[in-house]
Amino acid sequence: MPGISIHVVDVSRGVVAAGMQIELLGADGKVIASCATNAKGLLEHPALGATFERGSYEAVFHVADYYRRQEDVALPQQPFLDVVHYHFGIAEPQQHYHLPFKCTPWGYSCFRGGA
Repeated sequence: MPGISIHVVDVSRGVVAAGMQIELLGADGKVIASCATNAKGLLEHPALGATFERGSYEAVFHVADYYRRQEDVALPQQPFLDVVHYHFGIAEPQQHYHLPFKCTPWGYSCFRGGA
C-alpha cells in the first residue's frame, strides 16, 4: 500500500498529539495536505493515500502552537521549538512511508517507521 502516514506522540506527557497542525509539501513547495492530527494523533487526509513520485518532500509540524493549547504545559513566550520542518525523500513510490514524530517542547525525533 503506497502513500504517506504521519503519527504524532507527545512523549513529554505520554499522550498522542491530537490537534497538531501539519502540512505536507512537495519538492515544488506546493501543499499536498494540510490539517490537524485526529484524536489518535494521526494525520488523516485523502491525499496521503496516493502513490507519491520519487523526490523530496517536507512535513511541517506546528509544535509550539500545539503546546500553547495544552493547559498543563508551561511554554515560554519564546518557545525553544516553534515550527519544525522535516525534509525526507521517497525513493520507492510503491512503498508506504510512515513518519512517526515524537516530540516535547524541547526536542523531537522523526524517522521512517514500519507501519
